Amino acid sequence: MNLIERALSAIGFEKRTVDADPYWENFKALRTGAVTPTTAESLSTVASCVSAISETIGSLPLHLYKRTETGRDRVSDHSLAKALHDAPNERQSALEFRELMTANMLLRGNAYAKIIRGNDGQVKQLLPITPDRVTVLDLSNGRLGYEVVNDDGKVEKYTQDEIFHLRHRSDDGVLGVSPITRSKAVVELALAERDHGVETFRNGSKLLGILTAPGTLNPDQRKRIAESWRQYKAGGTPVLDGGMDYKTVSMTLEDAEWIAARQLSVEEVCRLFRVPPTIVGDLRHGNYSNTSELFRQFVTLSLRRHLLAWEQAISRQLLTEAGRRIYFAEHSLEGLLRGDSTTRASFYHQAITDGWMLIDEVRQLENLPRLSRDNTQAANNV
Repeated sequence: MNLIERALSAIGFEKRTVDADPYWENFKALRTGAVTPTTAESLSTVASCVSAISETIGSLPLHLYKRTETGRDRVSDHSLAKALHDAPNERQSALEFRELMTANMLLRGNAYAKIIRGNDGQVKQLLPITPDRVTVLDLSNGRLGYEVVNDDGKVEKYTQDEIFHLRHRSDDGVLGVSPITRSKAVVELALAERDHGVETFRNGSKLLGILTAPGTLNPDQRKRIAESWRQYKAGGTPVLDGGMDYKTVSMTLEDAEWIAARQLSVEEVCRLFRVPPTIVGDLRHGNYSNTSELFRQFVTLSLRRHLLAWEQAISRQLLTEAGRRIYFAEHSLEGLLRGDSTTRASFYHQAITDGWMLIDEVRQLENLPRLSRDNTQAANNV
């Protein structure tokens, strides 16, 4: 490092390369295994689990509420409410942003976004940051610092109040650890099984049948038979002479074990993300009677942790201490019933009958206008 580079580094303008040295990357792969977020997501089960969680969370309505003496009121004119529900920045919709952040947390353990505040100190925009470019610092004052490598290779430094940080379950309270990292061997085995099947079919090493002949064949006879047999690969009917016979080879025990291992790997990966296999398309153990229960488990056991992580991170990082006493963010799980009109109608009917919802509240959830006062009173008296 020359004198100018040392001076720039001392005042916070240190340069780092975005692409690491391939030598050290290869050494790291040999030391820790070849499982990365990219290679892990090449497995259909990992991709499906991540998509099921991130897409569902991204599509759920996320509202900002204001505490009142009688309960709460939804807030729509607050800048944070617009960033959470409509568009967090000029390039993304709310769905795209929350889907990306959740997927980063699941695959890499951490998700980051730069907080842009207005002159009033309120959040105006949230700009996602690639997790691989972020270094988290545990400062001596008990707070966190963040170093982000920008597109020019320079390191930008941010305080804890300037970065929105979502983390998976952490070992130290600083960095989250993804399910892929915690159970890397499970993903490695699934990748090895996948690659074994790819190489088998790519190289044609699968033995489909054998030709048998009475007696011993010399090399020239073997060559002529092989050349003659290849002429019928396009679907023709071969003619065997000299007492030769063709016998097909059925599935071997190794083939059956490989298929069973592949099926087990699907269940193993689903366990990492706490996603029922039926959610990712494995219907071997799914039926009409247990599908609804498995979906309920998906909401309560899989999604609930991540929904609370979002809501509590918003409260802690995007609202001031005074704002937390007035506002809070919450997902609307009724959005999961949007595609099921029968269940949704039954839910609304029971809510109105039991008296804990009004007709106009139901119509508001269905994006319908309010009824007139006379119609509302008549409907509520039914």
